[in-house]
Amino acid sequence: MKDSVAEEYLYLGFSHKYRDSILPLHTSISLFLLSYCDCKLFKIFLVPTGEDGDDQFVTKNLLGDLEVHLISRCQLPVVVQSCCLPAVVVKDGKFCRAGLSVVLRHIIQKTYEADPSKKHVLELLGFKKTCLKACAEVSQWTRLCEISIPLAVEGFLTASPEHCQTIPPDILQLERKLGEPVRVHNDDKIRRQKLQQQKAGAKAAVPVLGKEATEEGKTVEMHEHPLPSLELSIAFSKLLAQEVSDAVNREAAHIRRTKTSDLPLLDHVFAEGLYFTLTDIVLLPCIHQFLVSSKNQGKNLVNLPLISSWYRRVQDVPGVKKAAGKCNMVLLQLPELMSAPEEQLQDFSSVPNGLEEENEDSNLIGGPRPTMTKLMENGIEAKFSPHPCPSWTLDWTNLPSAVSPGEGKMSRDRALRKQQQLNNLVAAVTKLSKPGDVIVDFCSGGGHVGIVLAHMMPSCQVVLIENKELSLIRAKDRSDELGLNNIWFIQANLDYFHGTFNIGVALHACGVATDMVIEHCIKSRAAFVISPCCYGFIQNTVKFKYPRSHQFKEILSYKEHMILCRFADQTAVQLPPERRLIGKHCMGLVDLDRAWAAEEHNYSVQVISMEPESCSPKNNMFVGIPT
Repeated sequence: MKDSVAEEYLYLGFSHKYRDSILPLHTSISLFLLSYCDCKLFKIFLVPTGEDGDDQFVTKNLLGDLEVHLISRCQLPVVVQSCCLPAVVVKDGKFCRAGLSVVLRHIIQKTYEADPSKKHVLELLGFKKTCLKACAEVSQWTRLCEISIPLAVEGFLTASPEHCQTIPPDILQLERKLGEPVRVHNDDKIRRQKLQQQKAGAKAAVPVLGKEATEEGKTVEMHEHPLPSLELSIAFSKLLAQEVSDAVNREAAHIRRTKTSDLPLLDHVFAEGLYFTLTDIVLLPCIHQFLVSSKNQGKNLVNLPLISSWYRRVQDVPGVKKAAGKCNMVLLQLPELMSAPEEQLQDFSSVPNGLEEENEDSNLIGGPRPTMTKLMENGIEAKFSPHPCPSWTLDWTNLPSAVSPGEGKMSRDRALRKQQQLNNLVAAVTKLSKPGDVIVDFCSGGGHVGIVLAHMMPSCQVVLIENKELSLIRAKDRSDELGLNNIWFIQANLDYFHGTFNIGVALHACGVATDMVIEHCIKSRAAFVISPCCYGFIQNTVKFKYPRSHQFKEILSYKEHMILCRFADQTAVQLPPERRLIGKHCMGLVDLDRAWAAEEHNYSVQVISMEPESCSPKNNMFVGIPT
């Protein structure tokens, strides 16, 4: 156990208590993870969303071994007031982590750093430590688990009986997901083992916990379930730190010769496949409350055999029942369900499959010329406004070294190009800003833009928002070296920031992120200076549909717009000049669509080429001003 772990403050929302859970469910999920990890590293504050916070309830009835304090929203650190809860902030109040997935992943990492013997906690992050790392704005799976299911269950719990007769579509979506084949690292090997087991007719004795492990180091009582499931054997062998027997591992010659396409598919054991992960931690309090409420209403769970099996299986994971007990969650003992006859099932076909691509065929065939011609025939061509200050530059030689992007792991040429890019953005922001403004550097990465702005504009408050922790930590280190006092750091997805600001800026916001930044600026009626990037990653999402503007929608289909996006990415210096010219034209058209969409919200928007254009293959820049 490490002794020098700095205390951090964890802020959780609190609307009210519902049976054995606290709403919003994000709070119950966070507390459940803390109990599962046996983590005491955070000072925990509940932030009532209304005026009915009960201090006595908090201190006496919430959790047995976690000390929880009540705090009003106006008492929150200013940086936290700009974010959705849950949020974690370090003592200096400058570095905040916000949003459920970011906070939960941080709790796991801090727990392991403080006590490296808790390897089972670190393994919650899954293979390559990427569990729920993809942001909900672009990942359908993260959105389902982090946002849609908690909200659906909260709505189900608080609805009147006549309004909760049907299973929420997001719950049915999870049921369908649990029925899909599992794809995991080295699944070819496991599928061959499954084929061998099937051919041998073996029924694997699967270790399942008969009694909850009570104290660390004590032996767990086990009994065997005669389930013919290699998946269960592998999953629980990992949980119990056991090796799968050699008899299972060895493959016969005819098994090794079997084509991959002829191998049996793998079934789900847990939410993301074979292994217990953070996703199961997130889902358990939600599904538990849904099942308890359904049972109390006398509902038949025949529609949800896979969720019911998952719920029973999660209870067998070491530490889950103990953590549930600490959180006053009385887990149900459900009977094993068999799927009902098809005519009794709620019609799954009516449930939109949010996990499938909403987009049309992504195999786009053909060049951009027909689409460009179609737009030209309707009077639409790429338009670039003249650069307002093409020769403006920072005096890089006299700036502190920590301000320069060359301080990172960049080559000299790349550092020079980055300086040229920053010249363009800083020049535009300088013209727009005034003392006292709040400037937000979205998708800030290592802070190249935000740190320059904070250094050059000490009378403005600069906020860096980035979902990659290591990049933001590097930015804070540079800021600390410079002694900047007008800068905050927020590790969060963009949707979890709801603060007001005057100017939004982003350098090379990837794909849909550019449109997300523009949306945030429009909501705050803030000016924006944005350089887009990765046009080829643009696609329809839950929040954004393309084309964006009315003019483009009347002329182009989604597929035609995607062709422009794909070719807008073809501007690399090694490509032939003619190809790069077409790519630049396609960039201009995609960004014209974005500019016109913003102008529909009463903005004046210019699309400008950065100077010199050689500073980046993605050298377009928006300057938008609310009118």
